[in-house]
Amino acid sequence: MSASNEEAYQSYKKWEEKLKTVELPLWSELPKFALYMDQVTALVNNLLGPIGVDHVTPAMINNYVKHKAIIAPVKKKYQTMQLADIILISLLKPAFSLETIRHGIDQVTANIYPQKAYDQFIKRLRFSFKNLENRFGQAMEEKNLNDKLMQVAVNVIIDRLESETLLRLIERPIPKIAK
Repeated sequence: MSASNEEAYQSYKKWEEKLKTVELPLWSELPKFALYMDQVTALVNNLLGPIGVDHVTPAMINNYVKHKAIIAPVKKKYQTMQLADIILISLLKPAFSLETIRHGIDQVTANIYPQKAYDQFIKRLRFSFKNLENRFGQAMEEKNLNDKLMQVAVNVIIDRLESETLLRLIERPIPKIAK
């Protein structure tokens, strides 16, 4: 392995180790009081920034409300349910349309309470972060189609984060071909 390949590989291993330390909050760990837009964006960006998820902006959240992906705030304040939805949307948006994400959330929560569904998803994501090297050999048990849907979504998030990290680390300038 060349020196630059070795450095890139070591950087990747550091990224892997950093991901193992990420602890996204369960429902009970989310704020129990209403938040204003600037507080929501700060909280979500602080939570998701370390894993490489693009920052959420007020315009994005307003778009989520406009397209009914989340319910509108009451007196410009966002509750725990909306915060959980924004976290899920932020994680899934790079891979799925807003409509698909909302549909998936609605399908899962048709069978179980939103708090339980959110916690199950976050626990699966945490597990996958901690078991990145062999997550396919050690996936959490899937008892039904909801579990399977959550695991597939988690795999998409992990695969996207991992592929973007790998591309960034191995990226080399592409020589221009003379005409």
